[in-house]
Amino acid sequence: MNVAEVSEEVVREKLRTENPEFSQLEQEHRRLDKELMQFETHVYLSPEEEFERRRLQKLKLAAKDKITDMIRHFRTGNA
Repeated sequence: MNVAEVSEEVVREKLRTENPEFSQLEQEHRRLDKELMQFETHVYLSPEEEFERRRLQKLKLAAKDKITDMIRHFRTGNA
């Protein structure tokens, strides 16, 4: 079985054990998701809260993009 056939979860687990940066990015992504979920309980967001929500969304997306890039790089580098 080559790397292209390996499920994404297997690739993620391998990266978690071999790459500390990957693990940190996943933890950051989960932390940001939890912070963003707190805003979901508000009926109305103040301008400051809306600014913070958008800032967190951008950070979460940046972490997700890096995670995706690392998975892609792993797949292409180990295929």
